[in-house]
Amino acid sequence: MFAAGRVRVCERETDPQLEIAALMKQADGGPALLFSNVKGHAMPVIGNLLSCKENCEAAFGLDYRGIRDLVSRALGNPIAPSIVTNAPVHQHVERANIDIRRSLPVLLHTEEDSGCFITAGIVVAKDLETGIYNASYHRLQLIASDRTAIKLDYGRHLRAAFERAQRLGKALPIAVCIGTDLAMHYAAATMGALMPESADEIAVAGGLRNEPIAVTHGITQDLIYPAETEIVLEGLVSPVDTVREGPFGEFVGYLSPEGDAPVFQITAFAHRAAPVYHAINGVGLETVMLRKYVMEASLLKALQGATPVVADVEMTAGGLYRFHAVLGIRKTSSQQEGFQRNAILAAFATLKDLDLVIAVDDDIDIRDPNDVEYALAMRMEASRDLFIVPDARTHEYVRVSNNGVRAKVGIDATVPFEERARFARAKFKFAPINANEWSSNAPPSLKWLE
Repeated sequence: MFAAGRVRVCERETDPQLEIAALMKQADGGPALLFSNVKGHAMPVIGNLLSCKENCEAAFGLDYRGIRDLVSRALGNPIAPSIVTNAPVHQHVERANIDIRRSLPVLLHTEEDSGCFITAGIVVAKDLETGIYNASYHRLQLIASDRTAIKLDYGRHLRAAFERAQRLGKALPIAVCIGTDLAMHYAAATMGALMPESADEIAVAGGLRNEPIAVTHGITQDLIYPAETEIVLEGLVSPVDTVREGPFGEFVGYLSPEGDAPVFQITAFAHRAAPVYHAINGVGLETVMLRKYVMEASLLKALQGATPVVADVEMTAGGLYRFHAVLGIRKTSSQQEGFQRNAILAAFATLKDLDLVIAVDDDIDIRDPNDVEYALAMRMEASRDLFIVPDARTHEYVRVSNNGVRAKVGIDATVPFEERARFARAKFKFAPINANEWSSNAPPSLKWLE
């Protein structure tokens, strides 16, 4: 990413208490920011790492279609990890007198937050009943030198694994990986129908790399995690202890509410030599951009398997790459009429957080909001083409919902196959003009335009 000019380095002293998060928000959607001189800490901080398309493409060396195709192939081609013994993450290990508040430049993001939060940690856990590994993002609020609260949203796989451990009366071993393999970042961001609880996210990350992820055994816990990790926190999530957690500025743009959260007791702290701390701004673009490619890949794979008419999909920026989608529909006969509506319903079933799905014909550029709005203006008749699915599950942070239950909207902005000619737009034959054939000088007859 440095070679591609997608990292900017801030060399002046910056404060992890409010200042770094504010600078990240100010530069949101641009190059990654490396803060090399962090007040009170020797460890640098990197933020906005994958906050925009250009950063993601530079990190992968692929365009957006290449990244999405890679994710799609990985979902169907998991590769089991390989165990290594000399893991870079174990170059420095602490088992006692752990104080992550002293050791890590954990950010205070906003004045309204209830404390400092680790936000880029990928939590790796092995289900105590099934033995399947889960990797997912969860925020952790510092509550003591060696303890954090861990936010476990309902409906998430880690929450289910935790509740199974609770029923057994056991603590759940986890490892929080901060600054790990890029493939793990994307595997951890995957959700929906194509990432069931039976899927092993470490193996999916191997599919992304097209080779096994190098993993190492835990120091104090019986589990494995990526060896190429900057920082790891090992420990146990208590089956009984809770603490008040939040509020915290979340990806939906406002503060999530305060609530009870399980306690994570840290039993080992390890890092590689000269580690870099990765921070994600809760209300920043990285939070949602991380999921764009994996959610599009999951959605496209599911819809093309369910219907014959879906050509492409776009999770939109205005919908935080999570709540709104546009489907590009290619009908080849009148017998395929109606499949576009099946696809809309299948989209809601594939990604539970989708609340608005628009289907448009394949002559509409689904990545151009103006072109999609044109389809709504010219090809959608509301009394016929807009339909509502009442009382469906969405994300609990959607405040207009009733504790995560709301109506979902489908819009069919496609035209009947037999009427495509009637809705065809005027076409122009473009002849390229050389730059030296243009001039800004007005001819004498048009001097009045000057």
